[in-house]
Amino acid sequence: MTDDFQRSQRIETRAIHAGQEPDEETGALMTPIYANSTYKQDGPGDHRGYEYSRTGNPTRTDLESNLASLEGGDYGRCFSSGMGAINTVLNLLEAGDHVVAGDDVYGGTHRIFTQVYEQYDLEFDFVDTTDHAAVADAMGENTELVWVETPTNPLMNVNDIGALADIAHEYDALCAVDNTFATPYLQRPLEHGADIVSHSLTKYLGGHSDVVGGALVVDDEELDEEIGFYQNSVGATPGPFDCFLVLRGTKTLPVRMDRHCDNARALAAWLDDHEAVDEVFYPGLESHPQHELATEQMDDFGGMLSFEFDGTLEEASTVIEETEVFTLAESLGGVESLIEQPAAMTHAAIPREERLAAGLTDGLIRVSVGIEHIDDMTADLQQAFDAALE
Repeated sequence: MTDDFQRSQRIETRAIHAGQEPDEETGALMTPIYANSTYKQDGPGDHRGYEYSRTGNPTRTDLESNLASLEGGDYGRCFSSGMGAINTVLNLLEAGDHVVAGDDVYGGTHRIFTQVYEQYDLEFDFVDTTDHAAVADAMGENTELVWVETPTNPLMNVNDIGALADIAHEYDALCAVDNTFATPYLQRPLEHGADIVSHSLTKYLGGHSDVVGGALVVDDEELDEEIGFYQNSVGATPGPFDCFLVLRGTKTLPVRMDRHCDNARALAAWLDDHEAVDEVFYPGLESHPQHELATEQMDDFGGMLSFEFDGTLEEASTVIEETEVFTLAESLGGVESLIEQPAAMTHAAIPREERLAAGLTDGLIRVSVGIEHIDDMTADLQQAFDAALE
């Protein structure tokens, strides 16, 4: 299959075929799991593209090519976790460099920024990235990276990728976008000017809550080579079985995301009308402050939402403990619906004062809407609300 022909195909087709061909020797349709640590060389340094599996593995190569195609990029690199991918972006920086990031980023991102890399003399400012003036004011001569989530985790703010990329590029800084929530099926940041796209493959791209992984996709060959150097040198690379599982997941990404989006729209509307809910955070609602931007930048609104329960901290905790269709668990993006309380779970690493300032209240509940029947979801939340308020 020629590269030009493949690029012309729709994403539903590329999700299944990009980066993969039936095995020439056996005709095997699925990419094999190449469980090798090392490879035979025909002479010292004379190998057939692979020498050691930390550096490269055929199963991983197929996944990296598949992900690059889905994001519309030229180069993909995979990692053993989403945090491994984020760490590699930070490896591109030097002591004294400055990073501007959103003030409601994922707690693990905030943790690695402040508790790991600040000790190496990197500087971080966390601002409201929907406020472009605030982002511009935070930029400086030593700013080398603008880190963007969109939609954000967990307040579902939608950031204007093009505008933020323009601000970053005015200062010769890179713009990196965590596209985990949207996936390339709904949003492709490189098309809007981003330099790096980051993913936790653990989430929607894997899709079945059975694998942990991360990825970076770029268009620039020199940047890819630098990322590849750190990928190999640091060694946070995924095993071939993990890559196989994610390749299995990307094949059904479009059909899964369609159901996730349909269910999330319906659930958001139900919650928005519920007397026990103060506020719903979902870009698909017309009341969302960036609904128009989301309509322009995304192909649909995703399967994640958050809401403020109208009750005490203890009552909100009861809600998430009493659900049965929704499983109380961290992570997101699997076929099953998950529910959690960011203040006590995914964002507990952020100091409470900072959380509250960013709008991450104790009563905020985050939902990863799965692909079960919507009527079962609403019935489950209703009985959980009843249990919390009785």
